Amino acid sequence: MSSWLPHIFYCRVAVSLVLALSVSSCGTGIEVTEHVTDKDVHKVMDKNNHVHIQPVTLEAYADSVPAWRPGQKRFWVTDNQVRLLFDGGSSDLASHPIAGHVLVYDGYETGSLYDDRMTINLKFVDSDNGESLLYRTGKTLEEFGRGFSIPMMIDMDMVEHIAQQVVGKQFYIRSSIWYDRENEQMINGRHFIQVHIDDVKPGNSVMPLRVLFTTTDTQQRAMVWMNGYSSAIPGRDFDSLFDESDPHLNYPTISAAHWQLITQSQVIEGMTKEECRLAMGSPNRISQNPDQGGMREYWYYEGGSYLFFIDGLLSQFRI
Repeated sequence: MSSWLPHIFYCRVAVSLVLALSVSSCGTGIEVTEHVTDKDVHKVMDKNNHVHIQPVTLEAYADSVPAWRPGQKRFWVTDNQVRLLFDGGSSDLASHPIAGHVLVYDGYETGSLYDDRMTINLKFVDSDNGESLLYRTGKTLEEFGRGFSIPMMIDMDMVEHIAQQVVGKQFYIRSSIWYDRENEQMINGRHFIQVHIDDVKPGNSVMPLRVLFTTTDTQQRAMVWMNGYSSAIPGRDFDSLFDESDPHLNYPTISAAHWQLITQSQVIEGMTKEECRLAMGSPNRISQNPDQGGMREYWYYEGGSYLFFIDGLLSQFRI
């Protein structure tokens, strides 16, 4: 017996050490820190009955200088600073406002200030006051690629191309970040509800498009800012902002009462993690703390908001 009793003793010690480590890990929690994505959230939540939403896909638009037709190609000016791009543009910007004007392409001339290359100088006419403007591109005609753009100028053909595809149609909006149409101030919005697209208009230097819409249930009028095709800011193109079908259909187990709260970015005790993610978005940080009573999990958001789950159901929250 003396030959195998020590082995049993050592095995028990090893098991005890494992349990001790497990208990100590419960004290510190399993942390997922900073920039938690939907993919990260799905790793720590039930995936039953989850169906990925299929976004809207719009026909892409891109052209370039060789295809521009004088007198027909138009650009919306977003900032008075655009004057600095044109020849003679060092005058007092405040005395010569140009933001909100439409510049009409008036052809091009060739010639470089620095070498013998036949670079393209684009000519424009301000449709508001008839002023002529010259923009030196520094490129030859062969160097222009598709999607060429000029800073602080929005291609009106791109705006109209998107408008033709969506204006007059109904979609389900995915973003609750809405803005007032008149003063462009942020307002409380809803998401996953049906809206009617009223118009697409030029935006600003950061977000070149404004999508104007009316909610089909309450007739509330609002707008969202949207990327153009060449923008580097992710998550604000039409495909990310709107769906063609009702997103609720992708979550058949969510009750109508809970879905109503979700559309208003609200939560209630007893909601699942999936429902809370739909209502509030992915958290900034997740902490999991398993104990004898079950899995306890915290989701932390900016501003001190948090959700507390016990075994996958919302038990406590602060919004």
